[in-house]
Amino acid sequence: MDKISTVAIVGGTHGNELTGVYIAKKFSNNQDLITRPSFSSQVLFGNPKAIEQCRRYIDKDLNRCFSRADLQNAALSSYEDTRAKEIQKILLSPQGKPYDVIIDLHTTTSNMGLSVLLSSEHPFLLRLSSYLSSISDDVKVFCSPKSQNGVYLDSLSDLGFAIEVGAVAQGVLNADLFQKTEKLILAALDYFEGYNQGTLFDIPSTLTIYNYIGAIDYPRNARGEIEAMIHPQRQFQDYQPLHPGAPIFITFDGQEISYEGTSTVYPIFINEAAYYEKGVAMCLTQKKTVTIYHPKRERQIR
Repeated sequence: MDKISTVAIVGGTHGNELTGVYIAKKFSNNQDLITRPSFSSQVLFGNPKAIEQCRRYIDKDLNRCFSRADLQNAALSSYEDTRAKEIQKILLSPQGKPYDVIIDLHTTTSNMGLSVLLSSEHPFLLRLSSYLSSISDDVKVFCSPKSQNGVYLDSLSDLGFAIEVGAVAQGVLNADLFQKTEKLILAALDYFEGYNQGTLFDIPSTLTIYNYIGAIDYPRNARGEIEAMIHPQRQFQDYQPLHPGAPIFITFDGQEISYEGTSTVYPIFINEAAYYEKGVAMCLTQKKTVTIYHPKRERQIR
């Protein structure tokens, strides 16, 4: 693979996710923190109007506006649709090619720690994720096929990925998560520099990833109103096994609703505040271990 030459760090794709917003502000005011000899880094504020109002979005979710069809559709003229087209143009190198890497920063009200969100099992991204997981036990790796999340901002780059941290409330900063997120970003930039320079990295030879398999909505009545909540035993249990028959919801009068699947799954984005409007109570994943294949410039460790 060619060397990394351009990296974009995006904060505020959702305007009320303040960790990314303020990390982007910090990097924007201290460019030396993200400067590396072998590539250029740019900071971008995804949704400026939403950031000003501390809202997730103005007209529609910006992070669902980047499908190829939508970007080419001149009839889509909402604020976020227009902003998505602007971002696509901004994230082009002087040679007119997309940025090599996009790091999109997000927070979640779910208890997901430091999650690296991949849209594919690209070998380079798996090696990066393996490296990041080796320097922090808090790192988890979630993968959703590109065919399903090509609408996301980071899909503008083949090596784009998101960092999702939580649990933290919308419109709130958490110093511990802020510092951990910043450290993770700087580690990724160091990895890119090392890769470009041919540095030997000590990287685990295997990586645990959580692959998206579907989503579950809250129980609702005929009017679309929610009839049950996340069960107390499931709240904040992101990445923990959910076995068939285990309680998953509880109604307002205390009746338990059990998981009806036939195999053990690993829910994430449990009770995410922003997903109520999307009809998602949690996403379901399968846990698997993949072998990391390393170019000669890197060593494996176990």
